[in-house]
Amino acid sequence: MPRIPLTWLADHVALLAGTTAERLAADLVRVGLEEEAIHPAAVTGPLVLGRVLEITPEPQKNGKTIRWCRVDVGQYNEQGPDGPPSRGIVCGANNFEVGDLVVVALPGAVLPGPFSIAARTTYGHVSDGMICSVRELGIGEEHDGILVLDQGARARLGIMDDDAVPGTDALGPLGLGEEVLEINVTPDRGYCFSMRGVAREYGHATGAVFTDRGLPDGGEDSRPAGGGFAVELSDDAPIHDVPGCDRFVAQVVRGVAAAGHSPQWMQRRLTQAGMRPISLAVDVTNYVMLDLGQPLHAYDLATLAEPIVVRRAIAGERLTTLDGTDRALDPEDLLISDGGAGTRAGRVLGIAGVMGGADCEVSASTTELLIEAAHFDPVSIARSARRHRLPSEASRRFERGVDPALQRVAARRVVELLVAFGGPAVTVDAAVTDVDATTPPAQVDLPLDLPARVVGVGYTAQEVTATLTQIGCTVGPSTDGVAPVAVPTWRPDLLAPVDLVEEVARLRGYDAIDSVLPVAPAGRGLTHGQRARRDVARALADAGLVETLSYPFIGTHQLDELAIGPDDPRRDGVRLLNPLADTHPLMRTTLLVTLLDTTRRNVARGTGDVSVFEIGLVTLGAGRTGPGAAAPRLPGGVRPADADLAALDAAVPAQPRRVAGVLCGRREPAGWWGAGRPADHTDALAAALLVARTVGVEVRVTAEADHAPWHPGRTGALRTADGALVGHAGELHPAVVAALDLPARSVAFEVDLDVLLAAAPAEPRLARPVSTFPVAKEDIALVVDAAVPAGELLEAVRVGAASSSAGDIVEEVRLFDVYTGAQVGEGRRSVAFSLRLRAADRTLTAAEALAVRESAVSEAARRCGATLRA
Repeated sequence: MPRIPLTWLADHVALLAGTTAERLAADLVRVGLEEEAIHPAAVTGPLVLGRVLEITPEPQKNGKTIRWCRVDVGQYNEQGPDGPPSRGIVCGANNFEVGDLVVVALPGAVLPGPFSIAARTTYGHVSDGMICSVRELGIGEEHDGILVLDQGARARLGIMDDDAVPGTDALGPLGLGEEVLEINVTPDRGYCFSMRGVAREYGHATGAVFTDRGLPDGGEDSRPAGGGFAVELSDDAPIHDVPGCDRFVAQVVRGVAAAGHSPQWMQRRLTQAGMRPISLAVDVTNYVMLDLGQPLHAYDLATLAEPIVVRRAIAGERLTTLDGTDRALDPEDLLISDGGAGTRAGRVLGIAGVMGGADCEVSASTTELLIEAAHFDPVSIARSARRHRLPSEASRRFERGVDPALQRVAARRVVELLVAFGGPAVTVDAAVTDVDATTPPAQVDLPLDLPARVVGVGYTAQEVTATLTQIGCTVGPSTDGVAPVAVPTWRPDLLAPVDLVEEVARLRGYDAIDSVLPVAPAGRGLTHGQRARRDVARALADAGLVETLSYPFIGTHQLDELAIGPDDPRRDGVRLLNPLADTHPLMRTTLLVTLLDTTRRNVARGTGDVSVFEIGLVTLGAGRTGPGAAAPRLPGGVRPADADLAALDAAVPAQPRRVAGVLCGRREPAGWWGAGRPADHTDALAAALLVARTVGVEVRVTAEADHAPWHPGRTGALRTADGALVGHAGELHPAVVAALDLPARSVAFEVDLDVLLAAAPAEPRLARPVSTFPVAKEDIALVVDAAVPAGELLEAVRVGAASSSAGDIVEEVRLFDVYTGAQVGEGRRSVAFSLRLRAADRTLTAAEALAVRESAVSEAARRCGATLRA
């Protein structure tokens, strides 16, 4: 985010008296620039100029020699026992002499670190302050000695000889006592990534006089260009039919000490703006970029071969950028290359608008520079920056839109600074290159009553015209209430009438817009699927599970932990081109992966008893038309053809909605009532069946032999009446539990909610009336082979009881006991069921209850070979 030093902003606009960073933030927020942070002054407290009066070297026992100094600090002096008024300070540096002007931090000052200065006893003296170095002041990295303010240093800092008086405040000249405002800029306001743009908005907010230093001067910037360094714009594959570069300005500067130091005031401003000073050439281009908003680049002219060619990358090309990274280039990348006249060949110099290459970097021996100021397509720059994960200060500005009329002005400003600070031998070639293929911004036809109609405030035509003129638009005479508006070159975001309406509302004040709540239109309420999802979440929460949310990104190592085999379709996940983390590049294909990760995190933090669930989407690897469907790359700015939209839709992978839950530790807590009960596979099955009942679907449970990550002997598969697989529930495999460090015998379920909704009845279920007649109870114990699943036997009893001649009187069928032993025989077991029977219109007779019992036993015998236990 841009950082705005007030003194720098004052170069462009007349700040109101008494303006502070806090006041500036309040002024800018009125025009839509929000405060991000206020960075306090780097140094607080008394920091003054001092004159060294005496120096007494004192060798120490450790071999070090300290210097006991008496320093004149003007009105801050104290009268010592002998000699003139001064302050005594112990210093270890030896690069200064008596009579030198230095910077002194007095007791009470706080230097960067923070490092508080106080009078302290050291080496047998009371050191009453500190003589400061550049690093200690936070204005550079030099630490070989303290900062001596000789005539040259004072000139760089802008300190006049008359002001070089002991006791004079040093915070101002050093720029250390200034607060810096950091603002948040929305993507459509790219011109505010510069002091020029922020100053313009400050003028809008306060009426302060703004001087636009980014306009051509009508002389130097308007003279014909020609004869300079050759440049070709050769974009034969533009994105969305917009050329990647439509203006390129180049200027040659010779005899410049490019690797030397920039002036102190420039370094100070760069540091305040959050950039590190590097060298004269780099600092000057960065300074002008921050000042005017035009990114620039300086090439070592000795390494270049004419012409420079702006072109798209060729497949297979690579570039080592300034950060030392070797990058594979994409055919969509816009490049700066040289030595490729008339062809696409040539050495790559950099990724246009993003970062330059290492081959033509300014070095310590560079004396001749080629200054580049260009205008690039925002879409092309944004895609390259994201493709290479290479955000830069230049790309942030280009992708938001740079003023296409600014290049000559910015290049001239760079040249002026290089001439001023690059040494006495600097010369500038008379010829300048300006390849200009820009077009004027499109005219917007604005009905002058549109702002009033859209915003609801009675703006007059005169107010609308005055406001648009204030932001730089040219408003022509209206015809039938519609005026042609030519938008300024620095506002590429103003494309339609509604954009101009927004500007009118913004500058006239959002506080002038009344708060009127709209009348909510009548709707049809929630859809069946939305109601079902809410009901499921509510039912599981009522059952004691806690709903969680997790990111849908996973890695292959998580699938390994769940023992999902290499041929399992759940391995076929959609891979992200730009994942949040390289360890999680896939979209999840099962909800349990991320839910188990949530469970593991809670267990690791001491929560041993966990019952959680999640409702979310999974992404399957194949598109809707099957594997192999590739999404087409569609152009921007135009409506795609129907066939392209159909192909895009077909390539979108299936994303079913799932419900999953994990239970571990104790399901019922221990207490005075007993030892509690650990969660087991029946709890997972009960939760999955609860989901199905809530949706209104009857499912049957069958044993599942092998389906990771569940235990092969304690897992059930849930299916609808027509055999569609709904999900799985049961105990997790011991190897999975160990890999995830979960409590032993942890259980889980995962259900496809979309399958359940597809099988659910279309009509809403009606509540069953509560009968006022008494309940009749019947218990039956059935003996079956031990291999017969209890779920199948329960289903047989339920179906048999419901089909009895007594009618629909079965209220509940519940399994309450399983017994194995000698009484039922080897390989057999007894399973007991409780039947609750009730009629809505009568008290049941013993014969009716007996008929239900016999029908249930008969169906269990037919399906499962069950016999009634004697």
